[in-house]
Amino acid sequence: MHINPTSIVYEYPFNERIRTLLRLEDLYEKFSFFLHQPDPLQHHVALSTIFEMLEVAGRADLKSDLLQELERQKHTLISFRSNPNVQADMLDRILEDVDRASSALMASQGKTGQNVRDNEWLMSIRGRTIIPGGACEFDLPSYYAWQKNTPEKRFADISAWFAPIAPLFDAINIVLRLLRESGVTTKVIAQAGSYQQMLQGKIYQLLRVNVVQEMGAIPEISANKYMLWIRFMSQDGDMKPKAFESDIPFDLTLCNF
Repeated sequence: MHINPTSIVYEYPFNERIRTLLRLEDLYEKFSFFLHQPDPLQHHVALSTIFEMLEVAGRADLKSDLLQELERQKHTLISFRSNPNVQADMLDRILEDVDRASSALMASQGKTGQNVRDNEWLMSIRGRTIIPGGACEFDLPSYYAWQKNTPEKRFADISAWFAPIAPLFDAINIVLRLLRESGVTTKVIAQAGSYQQMLQGKIYQLLRVNVVQEMGAIPEISANKYMLWIRFMSQDGDMKPKAFESDIPFDLTLCNF
């Protein structure tokens, strides 16, 4: 029986803006996982992750950046209507997603996470969680008592605290989805574990490397608008990563709006 090999996709952002979006996407995945678990310790991680989100999303222009990008994508997508090779129903669904995310983000008031910052109790927890072991029961008895609530009650509370931030993450999800789908994938080979490609000054926003997991090859990526360089490494236990010396076939995707 033939078993398809599993693969890992590694992503590399070309600029700080995309780097921030990827960090927030990663935090959201972590938050969503722990929110839907029943244990108080797992809900502690979910709440702590909201605090991390606010640190990363603290840039005042992130919301306006996303609104501008969604509007730009909307105009680009509308221009595809006249293309006979584009499925109209799929295009309409994407446009609906863009419109919905844009409207919700526009309707969200004030600075991202202001509802959390205005909650003195949550801020007292945030202040303790940045200290290693700082959220013990003797430090925060009221938080300890809250953790004794039912999983349903804790889930409802955390969901309510996150709700005003949710439109930001819906917008991030759509922007990154459209960015990833914009890419053209090519099959290439890293000779002796190394690959270089000249970019001739063309601006890209995201690089994706898809490599078969069983090969044990881990890409170390550096890139700018002139050139990208990928060096594959191997990691064995607690040993320092070492250079891969055999040829590595992989899929390379360069993404740009």
